[in-house]
Amino acid sequence: MQVILTQDVEKVGRRGDIVDVSRGYVRNYLVPRGLAEVATPAKLEEARRRMEEAAERERRLAERAEEIAETLNKSVITIEARTGEDERLFGSVTAANIAEAIEKARGIHLDRRKIRLEEPIRSLGTHQVPVQVHGEIEASVKVIVVPKL
Repeated sequence: MQVILTQDVEKVGRRGDIVDVSRGYVRNYLVPRGLAEVATPAKLEEARRRMEEAAERERRLAERAEEIAETLNKSVITIEARTGEDERLFGSVTAANIAEAIEKARGIHLDRRKIRLEEPIRSLGTHQVPVQVHGEIEASVKVIVVPKL
């Protein structure tokens, strides 16, 4: 019997999936707990339409992410940091600082967790910083740390 899952069900499928399961499982477990609904032709059509809309939305997000990645790859971000006499930084430049600088310079809001710094930047100079834009799409931003005057 075909059902449309309304929630993720372990070892059966994810929310929105159309799956074949036994009638007893549907009648005694899935439907009473609100985990699935019986797949009528109208509900199947609606589920397929929702899946198509989700795929289209994902495609648009991926296109937008490609544009952002292209912009970030061309970007050079300058961050001013306080330094001591021997040109060493007081503190460090973190992913949050880089995200803030990117938003100021390019108007692109990035979550600091998407900026892949192995450790904070603690020296002046030029650094290549990888950024995960969306899913598998990555970019590399050139960050220049200069002394604050």
